[in-house]
Amino acid sequence: MSMAGKKVTVGLTGGIACYKIPYLVRALTGAGVTVQVIMTESACRFITPLTMETVSRRPVAIRMFPSDRYVGTHHIDMAQWPDLIVVAPATANLIGKICAGICDDLLTTVICAAACPVMIAPAMNPAMWENPITRRNVGDLKSLGYLFVGPEEGEMACKEAGVGRMSEPEQLFRAVEAFLCQKKG
Repeated sequence: MSMAGKKVTVGLTGGIACYKIPYLVRALTGAGVTVQVIMTESACRFITPLTMETVSRRPVAIRMFPSDRYVGTHHIDMAQWPDLIVVAPATANLIGKICAGICDDLLTTVICAAACPVMIAPAMNPAMWENPITRRNVGDLKSLGYLFVGPEEGEMACKEAGVGRMSEPEQLFRAVEAFLCQKKG
């Protein structure tokens, strides 16, 4: 089954692993997937919206209420649009906000209102990944049906090693492909 014609929202949060996500988006668009990118303000400190617009061929959404256009209930439209939402990289902060139902930016609001499954690719320092609160939040989200890919073991940007490294774009692509190709319709 082909992914052509499928729609995926890719949400980026504030982590150094943002630099890997253009490769994922490029692979998805190359497979015929329409990709809408949502970036948090923190993600914009690691990679530019222009980069993501170039690889997705669509405007990037960042702010809940941009001043340059009417947005009304666009967060609801954005939540109902995709077949899948992929959050990569997903920080401990974002995972905690989703688990607590906090909707304080466009990405968390779209996730809260999502009419489709959400796939999360964690990326954080090993101590943050092993924190009991993070582990509880991940467990709670898994029990609610959220999908997780990774994290992997390896060296981090901080030069520490352990579990917390985001899965590579190829692995994320395969996980998205497996999900979309098994999904009916």
